[in-house]
Amino acid sequence: MNKILVLYILAFTLFLGACTSTLTQSTLLTTEPTTTSASSVDTTFTSSTTASPTTWTTSTSFTTTNTTTSFTTANTTTSLLPTTTTRLCKATNYDYDINALNYELVWFDEFNSLTATQPSIIKWRYQTGGGGWGNEELQFYTDPSINSNHTNAQVGNGFLTITAKKETIGTNLYTSARMNSNASWLYGRIDVRAKLPQGAGTWPAIWMMPQHSAYGSWPNSGEIDIMEHVGTNMNRVHFSIHSQAYNHKIGTQKTYVTTVPNVSTEFHLYSVEWLPDQIRFFVDNVLYWTYRPTNFVSCPTEEQWPFDRPFYLILNVAIGGWGGTPYANFVQETMTIDYVRVYQSPVITAIS
Repeated sequence: MNKILVLYILAFTLFLGACTSTLTQSTLLTTEPTTTSASSVDTTFTSSTTASPTTWTTSTSFTTTNTTTSFTTANTTTSLLPTTTTRLCKATNYDYDINALNYELVWFDEFNSLTATQPSIIKWRYQTGGGGWGNEELQFYTDPSINSNHTNAQVGNGFLTITAKKETIGTNLYTSARMNSNASWLYGRIDVRAKLPQGAGTWPAIWMMPQHSAYGSWPNSGEIDIMEHVGTNMNRVHFSIHSQAYNHKIGTQKTYVTTVPNVSTEFHLYSVEWLPDQIRFFVDNVLYWTYRPTNFVSCPTEEQWPFDRPFYLILNVAIGGWGGTPYANFVQETMTIDYVRVYQSPVITAIS
């Protein structure tokens, strides 16, 4: 009986082994990677403009540059894993009619409060301190909103005045104010109607800096100088941009200088029209200069065009530095602002 049981168990074991061998199968699916290329067209345009204080006329010509975008796909038994190599050209391939842009007022300060004597802290904040500001400047920037003894920024009679004074704080022999807008904008037209200080030592500026340093510290994330003036060279107004590739520290900044008569005795309107592929600079609605990165490189990157992030506005009067040594018997000099107005175009907002 035991012999029969042993033989039965042995036979059953051999039967199971044969079934397992038959049911076991291995499969390997191998697919060679495939590469697909898609050609895209980057379109850039350049415009030449003539303008009068009331009329802008622009003629526009288009050029196209072909770029190739490649991607690779690899099939496996479990997933599709794409890898992408893309050549990103900034400030290109925007399609809009510059002559047909309509602008809407989105932010302003007319400085016409009947009761306030200081700028609105809802709209402005102060940047304070001394130490030269990296440019061998001589002033200490004060904050009149927290110390009423400082009167470097005042509002009255419908105007904002930013006044640089001969007074000492610490090792700084002069005081002034540097006002930054609390709001930031991406693209638009910024208008500032101003009368500038005069005389050696003064360095007023209307300019913009990035809300966040998305591409790194200055100058990598950009700077837009709507107006700069130095009192050692009266009535000569400077427009500039700064970036990683183009900045004054390495002598490559892109800038334009023009003569504007009577800057310290008359009000002038200083404006910038900031678009996704160009920045245009105006005085009294006359176009003087346009910065287009595609005029310098065929495929701009953030090194030439970091101007695709929000920027805020700055109003200040520096003393010394580029402004030179203050003239003898300097007591105070003032930049007077009539208004600041910011406009944006729904067309540009939609495409950007």
